[in-house]
Amino acid sequence: MRVLIKGAGVAGLTAAHELVARGAEVTVAEHSRGLAGAASWYAGGMLAPWCERESAEQVVLTYGIGAADWWEAALPADSVHRNGTLVVAQPRDSAELKRFASRTSGFRWLGAEEIAALEPALAGRFRQALFFAEEAHLDPRKALSTLRQGLVARGVVFRASEIDEGGFALTVDCTGAARIGEVEGLRGVRGEMIYLQTHEVTLSRPVRLLHPRIPLYTVPRGGGLFMCGATMIESDDGGPITARSLMEFLNTAYALHPAFAEARLVETGAGVRPAFADNLPRVSRRENTISVNGLYRHGFLLSPATARQAAALAFDEQSGRGHVR
Repeated sequence: MRVLIKGAGVAGLTAAHELVARGAEVTVAEHSRGLAGAASWYAGGMLAPWCERESAEQVVLTYGIGAADWWEAALPADSVHRNGTLVVAQPRDSAELKRFASRTSGFRWLGAEEIAALEPALAGRFRQALFFAEEAHLDPRKALSTLRQGLVARGVVFRASEIDEGGFALTVDCTGAARIGEVEGLRGVRGEMIYLQTHEVTLSRPVRLLHPRIPLYTVPRGGGLFMCGATMIESDDGGPITARSLMEFLNTAYALHPAFAEARLVETGAGVRPAFADNLPRVSRRENTISVNGLYRHGFLLSPATARQAAALAFDEQSGRGHVR
């Protein structure tokens, strides 16, 4: 079966992977800017279903639990870092830590000595923390690039030009935020991030610093590079990062460790996440088109599940069953 996938972000690439695994002949139509034009290029890459349950429905935990295994199987060894997630708060914000704990599971409480044992750089900085030991993270940019390379090696064709859909048995639309205004109920949620570089701080896992107004996270990328994100602004404006957000990020990084004050600001960026009212993704089929959209802030966490659903829907429709597993 010849399949055209529109969109080369995380939704499109994971769908391509699943379809190729089932024997489909796949062509991917990508934006002219390639991977760097996708919202997933600016993602945190946290495979954190238990943490996300704090503000998400149970389905995010249910379908997200297997994400680390999927990515580990799809990518080269050591691409997925299973070091867990550390959630901390300043003493004055201890109520936020308790609130977070009340809405999640899969963690254990740590005291100051245990925090220092996990992250020596944070020694003496926090009294309590939540440690989600089963969570993982990856570098989204390396993951997307490597996944694409693997798809090319398996015969997937990537094209930036217009493609006639008539030559394909099926089209899988993974164009995300580009469909805002066309897909009913789809809206944009702007996410901003920065990259800081310093060799004065070493972290082994994502650290979420809770705050009553804007909880943010810091994710190590290796080589002294750290990604700090991410805002959730109800807007489909994909323009440059705002001064306010930049100040929030820098303040958060400094609150995590004072050495970030001397870090180099090497990149800022913003992307628009596609989301429906319930902030859950939808996979649906109408005639010869399957739509995958609405991944919100859960792109790397839930795209393996939506990719499997899209592939199952494609082949189930072929055999007349027509349901999503």
